[in-house]
Amino acid sequence: MEYIYWIFYALYIIVDALVMIKVVMDNRQPAKTMTWILVLWALPVIGILLYIFFGQNTRKERLISERSLSQLTKRSMFEYIEQKDLRLPESHRPLMLLFKNQSMALPFKDNDVALYTSGYDFFPALLHAISMAQHHIHIDIYIFEDDELGNLIADALIDRAKHGVEVRVIYDDVGCWKVKNAFYERMRNAGIDVHPFMPVKFPAFTSKANYRNHRKIVVIDGKVGFIGGMNFATRYVKGSNAQPWRDTMMRITGGAVYGLQRAFLIDWYFVDRTLITSRNYYPALEADIHNNCVAQVVTSSPVTEWPDIMQGYVRILLEAKRYVYIETPYFLPTEPVLFALRTAALAGIDVRIIIPMHSDTRVVEWASSSYIKDVIDAGVKVCLYQAGFNHSKFLVSDDSICTCGSTNVDFRSFEHNFEANVFFYDEGLALRMKKIFLKDEAVSPLATEVYAKTPFSFRRRLWASIVRLLSPLL
Repeated sequence: MEYIYWIFYALYIIVDALVMIKVVMDNRQPAKTMTWILVLWALPVIGILLYIFFGQNTRKERLISERSLSQLTKRSMFEYIEQKDLRLPESHRPLMLLFKNQSMALPFKDNDVALYTSGYDFFPALLHAISMAQHHIHIDIYIFEDDELGNLIADALIDRAKHGVEVRVIYDDVGCWKVKNAFYERMRNAGIDVHPFMPVKFPAFTSKANYRNHRKIVVIDGKVGFIGGMNFATRYVKGSNAQPWRDTMMRITGGAVYGLQRAFLIDWYFVDRTLITSRNYYPALEADIHNNCVAQVVTSSPVTEWPDIMQGYVRILLEAKRYVYIETPYFLPTEPVLFALRTAALAGIDVRIIIPMHSDTRVVEWASSSYIKDVIDAGVKVCLYQAGFNHSKFLVSDDSICTCGSTNVDFRSFEHNFEANVFFYDEGLALRMKKIFLKDEAVSPLATEVYAKTPFSFRRRLWASIVRLLSPLL
């Protein structure tokens, strides 16, 4: 028996060493590489299992062929070329070219945007738009909960499907793990096409468990689009844990809807293997919208060559002339973003970040506290939102550029998840987003003031530093 033990022990050592070599040869950020080596060394067997499920690097792995991607992009490219009098702002032209060259995020003008800062405002608008659908409804959502709100939306979709409207729904398999399949079967039985995104099935897709579709996109008739931070769950209206939820959504009419449509149809091809390229899904724009509110729908994922949205955040921070205001529910910045935040603040840029006073995830709250100190020391003003849980994800800078979508300022959004944001280059919209930020800031005291009243104990600071080591995995 002793010999068997030593044989298995030797095999484990060999496997563990081979996995460590693979981690090193992935050539990821040193901090992330060292984290995984620490996990593999400190957690026998469990460390290897964690790596199989959550650690494999899929960057540059192609899930969609270049040919299929080109076909799915062709229609939006036609609409882009047909635009008349498109004027790109010189101050942001390099950023726009960055997005265009890396992921064909095409700029579109003539956009009208409505902003929603609570579920009480957003969901009635969404349900109204669904009720008006005549041709198709496309939904790409992280969480579609089987609760009061989820069933209300499902009923609205079923009603339109019965009236001959094409309804397609993508939900994330991990985000909806707690939802019974019967909820989705009810929609399927009513004629709705419903697909989970990258279902986690043993053993084929265990390595994909860590890479989730976190996007929140709705496109109706190719004319109206919604994007932001809200999932389909009652807590986005009524709150949870005895605190209200604050979030931000956008309703877009105009050229940017073409970009939202392209993003959805690429995801749809991935889950259904159906190429949808008909002009019916890219109808003519509303004739009464004439402005130079230019927008780009930018997506990022762990299987593309570059982390587009993270690069956009870094460039905005480093090119800012006066200010950058950010709202994020989770603050675990990657090294490039952390560097950009510090650099901007030390250069005299007014950098402010609003995060929740208390996160919905305790471990994330602990890990965030160490990063907060890092940026405060560089001059960043960190504010702690006290009027509930702030789930908003947006950025505004210099009264000229703003972005909103599903992306958090953390490792998961920047490196692991499939995300989508709209970047707007428009003074009017930037000022509206700035106004929302300042309103939230009014109920968000500075972290320095809060911590001065209740300083961290040595135990909490030590624990925060330990948890920070695992932040690339959170």
